[in-house]
Amino acid sequence: MPVTAYDLTGRTAFVTGAASGIGRASALLLAEAGATVHCADLDTAGLHETAGQIKDGGGTAHIHPLDVTDRSDLRQAVTSCTRLNVLAAIAGIMHNSPVLETRDEDLDRVMSVNFKGVLYACQEAARLMIARGSRGSIVTMASGAVDTGGPGLLCYGAAKAAVVQLTKTLATEVGRYGIRVNAVAPGWIRTPMTERPDDEAQARYEAVMARMSPLGRVGDPEDIAHTVLYLASDASSFTTGQIVRPNGGVAMPW
Repeated sequence: MPVTAYDLTGRTAFVTGAASGIGRASALLLAEAGATVHCADLDTAGLHETAGQIKDGGGTAHIHPLDVTDRSDLRQAVTSCTRLNVLAAIAGIMHNSPVLETRDEDLDRVMSVNFKGVLYACQEAARLMIARGSRGSIVTMASGAVDTGGPGLLCYGAAKAAVVQLTKTLATEVGRYGIRVNAVAPGWIRTPMTERPDDEAQARYEAVMARMSPLGRVGDPEDIAHTVLYLASDASSFTTGQIVRPNGGVAMPW
């Protein structure tokens, strides 16, 4: 496959969670590949920073301050795109609590952001792609938690497992329109969402996570952004309904 298969010149991407972490890294890389990038997030200051970096690099960016759990705002932002070729539904939150201590409000909040927010984005993006006859790629964000589990991961893991099912189901329904749907299931990635209370605690935790990987390190947002670019581009033109696992080898499911 020629390198030009990764060229997104003339295409439009919509990225949720674009204010920081994996979302920001993905927005920057999609822009570097030539896409016009629409950046969505609750963090307005972070959105401006991401958009500024894209523009400083010669790219084109638009910002949409919004809550992905608000279907109306999300619909308005997505439909504001003249055309849409790529959705990267990355916005998410972390919650950790033992099963026996999990409250209804904890589960509801995590499912609202990590599953419903992805569902709403997928629905609006797919409808727009179909209505405008745009062949496209939808990339969702799952997690290594769907393969490994772990103490305290009930809410987060359940929401990400739902994203996996959404990805596979949607792929079977929109493939006939030339729309591909795939999920990324990262391992432990160094982002604001995984930060510990202080540098010492961070270093200890990263050391534990690194020992779990055959590669001997934790991941960076850019590691995941390259997977998002692959799935967004023509380089993955025969890939749909798949869960791609850039996890450093921590989990190796069949």
